[in-house]
Amino acid sequence: MVRGLGAHAAALAWVARAVSHRQALSRPITLRRAVSVHLASERMLPIIAAVVVLAASVVSFQPAAAANPIGGVDGAGTAPRIAVGGEIADQLDPAEARLATGANSAKSGPADGVQLPAQTYADDGTVYKPVAVNTTVEDGKALLEIYTVESGDTLTGIAGRHGISMMTIWWANKLTAKDELHVGQKLVIPPVDGLVVIVKEGDSLDSLAARYKVDAADILAVNQLEDPNLIIGQTLILPDAAGAPIPTPKPRPGSSGGSRSGSSCNCSGPSTYGGAAFAWPVVGGGNYLSQRFHYGHYGDDIAADYGSRVIAVGAGTVTFAGWKNNGGGYQVWIAHGSGLNTTYNHMSSVSVSAGESVSRGEAIGRVGQSGWATGPHLHFEVWIGPIWNGGYRVNPLRYY
Repeated sequence: MVRGLGAHAAALAWVARAVSHRQALSRPITLRRAVSVHLASERMLPIIAAVVVLAASVVSFQPAAAANPIGGVDGAGTAPRIAVGGEIADQLDPAEARLATGANSAKSGPADGVQLPAQTYADDGTVYKPVAVNTTVEDGKALLEIYTVESGDTLTGIAGRHGISMMTIWWANKLTAKDELHVGQKLVIPPVDGLVVIVKEGDSLDSLAARYKVDAADILAVNQLEDPNLIIGQTLILPDAAGAPIPTPKPRPGSSGGSRSGSSCNCSGPSTYGGAAFAWPVVGGGNYLSQRFHYGHYGDDIAADYGSRVIAVGAGTVTFAGWKNNGGGYQVWIAHGSGLNTTYNHMSSVSVSAGESVSRGEAIGRVGQSGWATGPHLHFEVWIGPIWNGGYRVNPLRYY
């Protein structure tokens, strides 16, 4: 190639000299400007060769397009032509991608088993992407609080701290026994009194409202719903709805003298209280106050080993002994005179009966976990006036 280019250049040089000589002869000597260009073929060969080598070198140092794709932008460009009709959808599979780009044809049809849309682009070339439908369901699940049971907790205490009834917690957690609570247990706490239900097939807002005797508008308001159409699996809070009552357990024998099945009397005990200091109600080392008297918890919880001996804190008359369906489980009530009464709750057994006179320090039962209690302990209360009949509870520690 170099030799061919050199010969061509020599021919061009010869033509240039001839033209220059002819022009020199046709012009006056005083106006002639002669420029002699001597381009010999032997001088052009190394120059052309150097140019070729230089060009090859420049090309060899350029990046390979196949191995290292490169590109860029040169401005803002025109408006996008992809019409998005909702949330960002997943990437198309190969068959849908071929159809979306107009590459699908009779020769390159969709993959077997893949049903493609009838039309994926408009006449002007606009491509329509598939849209992911928003499947979020509004319900009352976010309004439910999760509470972790701590030592000494009772259902009534937990309910009082959250401003709802004990039965609301019972129904929301589908409890089956009054002594079922344990430390670390997770409890669902609804924001208001009522029931927590899961929508089932055939349920509607009106049917739920009629079944549980509540207002449909209240259901929408409490659950913060805008759509009255319910969806299967939706969690709803039904305000002021009621479930099944707590079953009354059968009396069971105690570990000391047997337990009475709720014996009571109309006895009032001594006419006046003697004024002696109270004895501590639980005998044995290792017991301690796990929860003190406060608003919503009107007594002292004394944690102790299961079966520890419980004694009367003062002389008096037993007015009740046995099981009560009030959260206290097996319990004993004692009248000490002058309108002063004490109750001993959550015991595993009782060893006295109603109408029986007891002295200060006399055994009346054993520590347990009956009723609504977590862990073995004694819930001890002091009442001024009739118990649950016009009286009121005070801090027991004022008597120690």
